[in-house]
Amino acid sequence: MAAQARSSCTPPTLETVNTGRRTLVATDIDGTLVPDGTLELPDYTADVLRRLDAAGVAVVFVTGRPLRWMTGFWPHVGNHGMAIVSNGAITYDAHAREIISLTGIEAEDGLALSAIISAELPGARFAIECADGIRLDPRFAARTAVAGAPRGPLREIWTDPAVKLLVRDPDVDADLLHGRIAAIVGDAATVTWTMPGLVEISAAGVTKASALHTLCGRLDVDPAEVIAFGDMPNDIPMLSWAGTSYAMAGAHPSVREIADRTAPASAEEGVAQVLEHLLAEV
Repeated sequence: MAAQARSSCTPPTLETVNTGRRTLVATDIDGTLVPDGTLELPDYTADVLRRLDAAGVAVVFVTGRPLRWMTGFWPHVGNHGMAIVSNGAITYDAHAREIISLTGIEAEDGLALSAIISAELPGARFAIECADGIRLDPRFAARTAVAGAPRGPLREIWTDPAVKLLVRDPDVDADLLHGRIAAIVGDAATVTWTMPGLVEISAAGVTKASALHTLCGRLDVDPAEVIAFGDMPNDIPMLSWAGTSYAMAGAHPSVREIADRTAPASAEEGVAQVLEHLLAEV
């Protein structure tokens, strides 16, 4: 049975999350650490993260953002150096500026997926997010302008593994699109969303939780010692996996349903507020 979210921002103490191993904080970015679309960390949040890092508490960004939207956040990655982007498809070393791991959808598989979706949803239009940026099919590009992005039929632009296949369909109600596509794709890929009307498809088994599990193994952190923050359905696997989970105030109802606790809203720097209390326990 899913745990019910508690209307409390009182953080766990280190006695409840740490049994002598390292504590790790995993946080989504948009709608969680900062309001959607924010390009840089506000001063208070940046200061809290810096002090946590100095105290030996790793704070890992675990986001749906692509690499190209992370520039303003790299200076705030702590001594561990790692970040997880593109919903878990890429683990990145922000210090060395190099990809540590990438799990993408190969062209053959992706073209088959898009064909199945198009057969059921003729209005579907696609884009792919690769390590070097986004590429658009002509119908997607007609509604979404991205300066400099390659455009063309999927079979021509899909030359590298895609960390996400993005799908829009103006003919399907935005609130229903995710369910329709998830039913079509089944277990052939991971289907999630962060905003109505845009579905994000990753390779099978790729989630924020899968990448975080691997990273925590590298850092010798037990899942029970992980404190995770999120606000949207793509955060659910990570929040369910972590030892302690926070939904942000105003999070999607499905996220609030499974989270252990509630943090103040991103506009109030709610993650930093909770972590400030954690600092007092370090």
